This record gives sequence, C-alpha cells and structure tokens, in this order.
Amino acid sequence: MADSIMLDKAKDFAVDIVNLCREIKTTHRESVLTNQLLRCGTSIGANIHESKYAHGTADFIAKMQIALKECYESEYWLELLCRTGYIDEPIYNTLKNACGSIRRMLISSVNTVKSKTK
Repeated sequence: MADSIMLDKAKDFAVDIVNLCREIKTTHRESVLTNQLLRCGTSIGANIHESKYAHGTADFIAKMQIALKECYESEYWLELLCRTGYIDEPIYNTLKNACGSIRRMLISSVNTVKSKTK
C-alpha cells in the first residue's frame, strides 16, 4: 500500500514537472535547465515502478536508491530555476515540498528493507 502511495505521488510530481517544463520552454524558450529537470523529475516514478519488478532485495534497494538520487537532483534543478527567475517562489515551494515528501518515503522504504535484511 505504501508503495502505491509513493508511486502515485511520484507520478503526480512527474506530471507537474512535465507541465512546468513545457510552460518554461514556451514562455522563456529555456531548454537546458528544463531538460535536466524533466529527466530526473520523471525518472523518480519510473524507478519506483521498476523496483516493483526487482530481481531481489539488492535490486529493489538499488532501484529505490536511484529514485532517491533523482529526487535530490530534482530539488537542485528546481532551486536553480527559482534562483534564476524562471519559476516563482510559490511554485518552487510547492514542488520542493512534493519532492521532499517522496524523498522521505524513499528513505523510509530503503531503511525498512535494509533493516529486515540484516
């Protein structure tokens, strides 16, 4: 059940990222930063989804840790887009909070699995 909530949140985040990047590319004609954000922001959910079909515990942890890295990267690009004026602070805060929520779930999930395998 928790995986489903996490995946749903990751998919919602990905949709928000796709829409944001589309808007920035249209209004500001910026593509370098948005392409980076688009890759990592949509990769979070893809890796969580892929972890459901892992070949074992180590593979599951690896996929979830990749999703976690993508979360951290997404936070970086969002901050950079905000600091350079491409997105307003309220939008930045909303997306940063959504990403942080997913990140905390990923950390909890990885830690839980790791503690069960010791």
